[in-house]
Amino acid sequence: MTALEDRRKIALAIDQAHLDGCRLKSACSCAGIDVRTLQRWKQLDGEIRPDRRPGSIHPRPSHALSEAEREKILQVVNEPRFAELSPSQIVPKLADEGAYLASESTFHRVLRKEGQHRHRGRAKAARTGRVATTHIADRPGQVWCWDVTWLPCRVVGRWFYLYMILDLCSRKIVGYVVHESESSDHAAALVRRTAVSERIDEATTKPVLHGDNGAALKATTVLKMLKWLGIAASYSRLRVSNDNAFAESVFRTLKYHTSYPLRGFEDLA
Repeated sequence: MTALEDRRKIALAIDQAHLDGCRLKSACSCAGIDVRTLQRWKQLDGEIRPDRRPGSIHPRPSHALSEAEREKILQVVNEPRFAELSPSQIVPKLADEGAYLASESTFHRVLRKEGQHRHRGRAKAARTGRVATTHIADRPGQVWCWDVTWLPCRVVGRWFYLYMILDLCSRKIVGYVVHESESSDHAAALVRRTAVSERIDEATTKPVLHGDNGAALKATTVLKMLKWLGIAASYSRLRVSNDNAFAESVFRTLKYHTSYPLRGFEDLA
């Protein structure tokens, strides 16, 4: 959009160059405009007309949301049951209840206008990770990740322990178990049971089992079991901030889910 004063200066310079013998097309090209643009700027009396777009009237579309509909959308997205969900989750849930307020894009547009278009939920927004420089899995059964997490109990100071083994490529949880204590015997038993269920003895290439420096994962009992199964062990790398990110991301998904009991589990079952 060119201001009126700039239009007058450009048109005056082009007219002067044209009077001095320059072709009109060449003069307009040197000024960065087209001959048709210069013709559109000039009125019948030769005066330069201003840009009429800022003062134009834009009629309101017939299908635009009313203020009541906008308020209804904001009221719904801020309800406790929807406060941690994105529009892509809210709209299907409303459809299951037989209600339709607007499309997902309209929800995003209303939230953006009200300054609420941010990451929703207790978990932090996802960030782009770095490219792997060590073990790389391009098919299932090459690299496994395992870890142990604490699950709170209703009794203060008491915990349950979730042991989990995750396939790095397919993200399949190949093995898991919950115990009342953290022990290398439980970890070794889980590895053996997972190897049997995944038929590791029939595989031509044994998987690499990656874990952090937890005591239950590096005990002699576990190392002997891994050697007997033919599974290579992989442990912490000092150059990374989160050494077991894939397994811990599953734990985070579990603990930040809306159905996760914040007061803890009642019993082991």
